[in-house]
Amino acid sequence: MRLARPRPNGFTGVVQESARQGIPMADTRTFNVVILGVGFLFIFTAFTTCGNVEQTVVKSLGNDTFAGSGYHSLGIIYGVFSFANLLAPTVVTVLGPKMSMFLSGLLYSGYIAVFIVPSTWSFYFTSVLIGVGAAMLWTAQGHFLVENSEASTINRNTGMFWALLQCRRQQEKHLPVPVGHLHTRHAHLPGVEEEPSRRGDALRRGRTDAALDPHNVNPSDNCTLLAVIPQKHSEYLTMSEAPLKGHSGYERKRDERKKKGYETTLKLLKTKTILLLSPCMAYSGLELSFYSGVYGTCIGATAQFGEAAKGLIGISGIVVGIGEIVGGGFFGLLCKNNRFRRTSVVFLAMVVHFVAFYLIFLNIPDDAPVVFQTNTQKTPYLTPSVSIALLCSFLLGLGDSCFNTQLYSVLGCVYAEHSTPAFAIFKFIQSVFAAVAFFYSGYVLLMWQLLLMIILGFTGTLCFFVVERMQNFSVDLQEY
Repeated sequence: MRLARPRPNGFTGVVQESARQGIPMADTRTFNVVILGVGFLFIFTAFTTCGNVEQTVVKSLGNDTFAGSGYHSLGIIYGVFSFANLLAPTVVTVLGPKMSMFLSGLLYSGYIAVFIVPSTWSFYFTSVLIGVGAAMLWTAQGHFLVENSEASTINRNTGMFWALLQCRRQQEKHLPVPVGHLHTRHAHLPGVEEEPSRRGDALRRGRTDAALDPHNVNPSDNCTLLAVIPQKHSEYLTMSEAPLKGHSGYERKRDERKKKGYETTLKLLKTKTILLLSPCMAYSGLELSFYSGVYGTCIGATAQFGEAAKGLIGISGIVVGIGEIVGGGFFGLLCKNNRFRRTSVVFLAMVVHFVAFYLIFLNIPDDAPVVFQTNTQKTPYLTPSVSIALLCSFLLGLGDSCFNTQLYSVLGCVYAEHSTPAFAIFKFIQSVFAAVAFFYSGYVLLMWQLLLMIILGFTGTLCFFVVERMQNFSVDLQEY
């Protein structure tokens, strides 16, 4: 039986092994990010299609035995998601990102399968399950993205992932809700929190040796195509970690990692940077619920659009995706990683969204979110225009991608050594407000929903500027 050679300090052994095999590390990490984006593209092509048409489909079922609400289902998903994020770093640490994302993909497919034969209990039960799965999925994704980035590539990789993810919207009009068979292969990998200080220091200095952690996600049909890494790397790590599993201290070390992950999450919640970024994260949750579930329903309920109203829901989703791709591609791939550009992009996102909100206020009837089984009764200030409605869809997508890419970027730079709990906190705050927004969306008039987003968006942008100034000041002191 051939045993693996002892692993040198940190991940240097993996880097040396890669060098001997002639595999460029930068190319490997870029490839990992691309595959990650393609995997999320497959998952969310199905899920986003469901979210956009869910409330409209439920309204048109005409089934006396089905009493579910699309808004309530999405609210349950994001509500469970928010609290599951508090435990997600621990789960990802124990299972590893590969297994975490694979299991999450199965839960997403189960939720979509419910629409084949809809029933109220299964509709809401799978909503709870997918909330848990989403927490694991996004926490592992955020950690994996940072692990495959340097200080000079974090913005590029974030934009690349976001652009690939948003390509899902180009399929929404043409795809039914897909439910396919699943198959995957995976290997157990060590915990994701190993040597965080080495990774963080390396990321800030732009080094590739200690920053690389070859935890990746696995391919599968429509649940996850969640990462392809050269298999020799995975096998090498798995073999070198194997003796730990037979040792009596392995379980103790795993328990210590679980406890440490939870404690780190609680500590980060109290830091000034997280507290200042909270309004911006909260705003991203409100506008997420608005563009992904509420706005499409509003378009479909607008009586002035006539018979074409329902068809416009899918077109609106496609246009939102175009805006997401433009924002993620241009501001993520073309902008260099510096703080001046981050603040500029966030300011642009605020302006773009405020323009979209004003046009929606003028173009869409005020009662559009709250009508059920009927069309709108109120008349907006302008005669509803399809062109303006689709322009607003584009602006919503553009602004959303700007906010999200810059939030990922600043969190990846500030909390490089604690990326898993930092991204979990981001998703916790975002999903709490998304859940709240979905629950009130069916009862609050459009005007008040837009006003609330404007207030929180303005506050979040100001707080983001403060965080960037703090980081600039910190860098200046270090250089001095």
